[in-house]
Amino acid sequence: MYPSTLTQLARANPFSAPLFSFQKVEELQQTPNGQRTRTLAAAAATEEISCDFGSSKYYALCGFGGILSCGLTHTAVVPLDLVKCRLQVSPEKYQSIGKGFAVTLKEDGVRGLARGWAPTFIGYSMQGLCKFGFYEVFKIFYSDLIGEENTYLWRTSLYLAASASAEFFADIALAPMEAVKVRIQTKPGYARTLRECVPKMYAEEGVWAFYKGVVPLWMRQIPYTMMKFSCFERTVELLYKNVVPKPRAECSKSEQLVVTFVAGYIAGVFCAIVSHPADSVVSVLNKESGSTATQVLKKLGPKGVWKGLVARIIMIGTLTALQWFIYDSVKVYFRLPRPPPPEMPESLKKKLGLTE
Repeated sequence: MYPSTLTQLARANPFSAPLFSFQKVEELQQTPNGQRTRTLAAAAATEEISCDFGSSKYYALCGFGGILSCGLTHTAVVPLDLVKCRLQVSPEKYQSIGKGFAVTLKEDGVRGLARGWAPTFIGYSMQGLCKFGFYEVFKIFYSDLIGEENTYLWRTSLYLAASASAEFFADIALAPMEAVKVRIQTKPGYARTLRECVPKMYAEEGVWAFYKGVVPLWMRQIPYTMMKFSCFERTVELLYKNVVPKPRAECSKSEQLVVTFVAGYIAGVFCAIVSHPADSVVSVLNKESGSTATQVLKKLGPKGVWKGLVARIIMIGTLTALQWFIYDSVKVYFRLPRPPPPEMPESLKKKLGLTE
């Protein structure tokens, strides 16, 4: 049996990983020969784990999960992303999703739909590394600052703050390859490959060519990521509370991953909506040399910034669901800490008079 206070702490945890770092509890056991042996048990988990929460190994594996979840999924939907970008920057030519695919296939063939896959894979792998890795870092850091009870009461605000902080750095890592990807996809005849595009952009505009879209990226990605993480965390909590007919502890790993996928898709729909206007600005900005975000925003107008929204909802909803599914699968595979949904700490229940 584990100490009751640590068991309560595990139950009260509001995160998708334990609130504080695991502590090892030494238990004395007596063998048939009368000798005493020591065994080590994780204080905040009932299943075997491969590393302590908050350890270097934990962060490294979370970052690896982020690389897989973002790099693979964004690369898989390159054809849809290509049509979406072209619809944003040339709406008079492509008009709709169906027309966009038809025109692209007619002009570039099937291979044309994969244009920009290399910068997409590299850029979003780097972004995933920072997004998920730093989210875990900032989540622990902020929770330690405000304490256990405030962490539960203000958990949504904590999710928002941790995800925004992580995405700030993730977008700096993403910006160069995002600029290259959009230039390849939306400027016909400019360049067909990553190796051809990078030196050409550098020769024309210098290093600024790769980072001029970082501010619009922050405008797009920070609200997107705040919604992605906070909506996912709270949706998982609500699903287990109101939809799933049994406690999470009684669900198999496969059933838990299904809940993860559903919560991820719901979060993805909201992500697409809140971040789409900035996404339109980024697409046009990276296509046109010498433009600023303000100029592009005035050019597009209130209606223009919403072009391609349906395609982006389909793309981002699927992407977000798959990303959370892959990320959670990595945690399962490597046996990383994965506690149940949050419950009110016992100390807070006593303060509120909810316990005798």
